[in-house]
Amino acid sequence: MAYPISLEDMTPQRRDAARNWEHILTVARELVDEGTPLQLNDVARRAGLGVGTVYRHFPTTEALLETVATPCLEALAGCGEQGLTHDDPWTAFADFLTKVVESQVSDPALVKVAATAHDVLPRTTELKAQILDTGAELLARARDAGAVRPDVDDADLVPLMCGIAYATYVHSAGPADRLPTARRYLDTLLRGLHT
Repeated sequence: MAYPISLEDMTPQRRDAARNWEHILTVARELVDEGTPLQLNDVARRAGLGVGTVYRHFPTTEALLETVATPCLEALAGCGEQGLTHDDPWTAFADFLTKVVESQVSDPALVKVAATAHDVLPRTTELKAQILDTGAELLARARDAGAVRPDVDDADLVPLMCGIAYATYVHSAGPADRLPTARRYLDTLLRGLHT
């Protein structure tokens, strides 16, 4: 059973503990990027640390994966907040969706964390909610400005973004082709949304 874990609870205070924490995150990021399923024992072995050390910092695989995904989630939340200050509602909305799709096809940790219904870190839940709320607000601003079709609803955004990410993974020629493919698909979608 998942239980809420604070990122602050897992952030070490001592210098050697902080080094181990960073090293664990680096190794976990490498494994996730390789497509290797994240297991705490494998992380410990590759990091050259005791299993107990890894478990002390990250009591569950989910906590470690969410911590790996946190910088990407924070970047998306920041992009959305910046978009809310943009003068042109359509540009702000399109730029935000572009950042979301680019992140989905370039960060495997984000894909896994975004697909999970229950988070173990309150920070993950907070960031996911902020991203969804900001996306809805950017859509509303663009719709109110007459830049987006009036029949597009907040609930449409997540399936559309997931659809583009999935199609990109299925139809791109490989990792190097993912970003251009995703941008091409998103461009097609944006043309359909734009009035």
